[in-house]
Amino acid sequence: MNYQWYPGHMTKARRAMQEDIKLIDLIIELVDARIPLSSRNPDIDELGRNKSRLVLMNKSDLADPACNRAWTAWFQEQGIKSLEINAQSGQGMKAIQGAVQEVCREKIERDRKRGILNRPVRAMVVGIPNVGKSTFINSFAGKACAKTGNKPGVTKGKQWIKINKNVELLDTPGILWPKFEDQMVGLRLAFIGSIKDEILNTEELAAELIQFMKKHYVGVLAEKYDIAENEDPYACLADVAKNRHCLLRGSELDTNKAAMLLIDDFRNGRLGKITLEFPEDYK
Repeated sequence: MNYQWYPGHMTKARRAMQEDIKLIDLIIELVDARIPLSSRNPDIDELGRNKSRLVLMNKSDLADPACNRAWTAWFQEQGIKSLEINAQSGQGMKAIQGAVQEVCREKIERDRKRGILNRPVRAMVVGIPNVGKSTFINSFAGKACAKTGNKPGVTKGKQWIKINKNVELLDTPGILWPKFEDQMVGLRLAFIGSIKDEILNTEELAAELIQFMKKHYVGVLAEKYDIAENEDPYACLADVAKNRHCLLRGSELDTNKAAMLLIDDFRNGRLGKITLEFPEDYK
């Protein structure tokens, strides 16, 4: 299965971003804590050269806490400040103001030397679809000023949002790059829901997830679904269908329904706190 998704409006958004980046001091990049590198947009490194950077690992409540710490240390090694947040519950949000001032210290100092006092830091929020940008902005700004939804690509238009006297935000629709050179990146994005489910083979995706869980989170599926983990992934999926009464007419197993159930359980944290990639994969 090939994982590709790059609607036309995303190309337009990238062009607009190239213009918008000239107006800002800081890039606030939202990534999904379960796949901190696979959910980064490689374009941002090129587009955001010479800009201050802050990475926010959103949905950190769904990720493995030990892996969250390891990824924070990894970003630090790359010279990038990162924070764990959950934009929906507000966890970790209070630390952002201080982090913005910290990563923009040089810019603030330059302004001060030029006699420019209290000019707000202009920041741009970027992230791939479905990573939680709008929810983050609503939470950070304290009011529902960006349209939210959990389908990839719903954020509309361009808006400047005044957070307070120190920070102004520009919201831009997230961009997903046109081609995944590494199909594993596409697979991880599909797991978390950043590629439209309608264009995926759900059973294949669920089988890949089962394979990953058996390797890295032994016993989780056995406990959750009362199945044997030593079987072929498709046999495991059939067992999930049987134990969860996913049936078609005539008592035939509905493995597609079981696959959707499994993926949904993962995405909503019902399988526990799971991270899909690890810093050691990138050393």
